[in-house]
Amino acid sequence: MHKLSMDQLNRVDVNTFKSQEKSPIVIVMDNVRSMHNVGSAFRTADALAVERILLCGITGQPPHREIEKTALGATESVTWEYYKDTLDAINQLKAEGYQVYAIEQTDHSISLETFEPLSDKKYALVFGNEVHGVEEDVIQHADGTLEIPQFGTKHSFNVSVTIGIVLWDLINKLRFVKK
Repeated sequence: MHKLSMDQLNRVDVNTFKSQEKSPIVIVMDNVRSMHNVGSAFRTADALAVERILLCGITGQPPHREIEKTALGATESVTWEYYKDTLDAINQLKAEGYQVYAIEQTDHSISLETFEPLSDKKYALVFGNEVHGVEEDVIQHADGTLEIPQFGTKHSFNVSVTIGIVLWDLINKLRFVKK
């Protein structure tokens, strides 16, 4: 057993990535303050071929040195847009036919392992601020909320970890699980 080289991994180049089919998922970052978390979102979006990222409110935007530390070039491959107001982004996504889910703990949240995405739908996933989570008015305009089950003392995962968990779960269900 040995680690694969970059050539053996057979990854596509940026131009091929931009034109390839993407997962029908948009990441919405609602006032995420850490540039490292933003960079991590880009890197995860690239790895899982997510359609695009919407950066909202105070969320940092490329080009930025701190974003690049974790994005490692993914800001060049992943399509992104900036919205001053997250609700404007949500309204635009709904107009484009996306089902919008905030990733947040609410009195009506669906536990991630029981959520069954439909293969004929497009999804927008809203990830919130590291301290305050997804803004309440954004939650009220979402089609629902998803929650990751947890078993320890902390009330949440880091937002970059949450993005990885939720995206992998949905993409796994949409691409690999036979219906």
